[in-house]
Amino acid sequence: MLGPGQEILYVGKSVRVKTRLLSYFRAEPGEKAAKLIRETHDVAWEYLPNEFASLVREMRLIKRWRPRFNVEHRRKRAFAFLKITREPAPRLVPVSRVRPDGAIYFGPFPRPRCLALTVRDLAHLLGLRDCREGVPILFADQLEMFNRAGKPHCIRAETGSCLAPCSGACTTADYHQQVEEARRFLEGRSRTPLRRLREEMERSSEALEYEYAACCRDRLQRLEDFQEQVVAFRGRVEGLSFVYRVPGFRGADRLYLIRKGMVEEEIPLPRTRKARKAVTRTIRTVYRRPAPEPGSLSPEAASEILLVARWFRLRHEEMSRTLSPDRWISRYGRDTLTASVPSPG
Repeated sequence: MLGPGQEILYVGKSVRVKTRLLSYFRAEPGEKAAKLIRETHDVAWEYLPNEFASLVREMRLIKRWRPRFNVEHRRKRAFAFLKITREPAPRLVPVSRVRPDGAIYFGPFPRPRCLALTVRDLAHLLGLRDCREGVPILFADQLEMFNRAGKPHCIRAETGSCLAPCSGACTTADYHQQVEEARRFLEGRSRTPLRRLREEMERSSEALEYEYAACCRDRLQRLEDFQEQVVAFRGRVEGLSFVYRVPGFRGADRLYLIRKGMVEEEIPLPRTRKARKAVTRTIRTVYRRPAPEPGSLSPEAASEILLVARWFRLRHEEMSRTLSPDRWISRYGRDTLTASVPSPG
C-alpha cells in the first residue's frame, strides 16, 4: 500500500488478495486498518506462486523499506556475536558487529543482553581475562631482559578466576589451552566447563555454602542452555543447504537454492534438457563458491536464516521436497532427456 508520494506504507501477503483488501475498507473507524486505508493512495501487488516465496519476499521488502504500518520484521532486530580476539592473550568479547580483524566469531545470537552474562560466566570459569584491550601481557615462559612481572591488574587473579597473563602467572601454553577449551565448548565438542562448574557446585553444597552453590547452579543452567542453543542453531544452519522444490499454482513449480539458511536463487522448475543443464550449472556455481562465515552475516541475513529455519521446523514434511546439491547433479545433471523432473520425495 502506497502513500501520496508513492512511499511504501505497508507490505502484506494473502492467498486471496481481494478478500484481504475488502477487510481494510470494512474496518471500523479508529482501527489501524481504517487509518491505513485513509492514507493509502495506491495499491500495488505482485504474484508469487507459493507461500514460501511470499514469506521470504515479504520479510525482505519490510527489512528494506521499513514501512511504518508494519510491525513484524520492521524493527531492526539486534543480534550479537561472540568474538575470540586475536591477541597474545585472547579474550571472549560479546560484540554487535563483525570486523575483518582475523578474530574468530560465533553467532548470530538474538539476545545480546543474555550473551554478555553468559560470556562472563564462561570467561571466569576458564580463567580467561576480560580486561580492556591493550593491557600488557607477560607470560611466565616469556623471555625478558628485565623482569616486568608484578602484581595483577585486577582482583580476578586474587580470587582465582583469571590466569593473570598480565603478571607472568601462567605460561603461553596454559592460557591458550583454556582458549581452545572455550572454542571447543562453543562448537559443542566439549562439556568440560560444565563438568567443572557442577563439581564446584557439589563441593560448595557439601561445605554447607548454599548461597554459592545456588550461584553455581544458576551459572551452570545458563551455560547449558547457551551451549544447546549454539549447537542447535549451528546444526540447523548447516543442515539448511539443499535444492528445495515447491509446487506452485497451475504448475508454476519453483526450485529454491538454499545455502546455510539463505535463499540464494529462485528458478522455475526445468522441463527440458536445455533448462536442466542451465539449472545444474547454476547449482554448481552457487554451492561451490566460498561460504560466508557465520560472523559475516548482516542482521537482515540473520533474520532470513531464522525465518527459513522456522519454516522447516514447523513443516517437517517439506524436507521430503529437498535434494542435496550433489544428489541433484548426479540425478539430473546428465545429458539425458526425461519427460519431467519428478518430486524429490
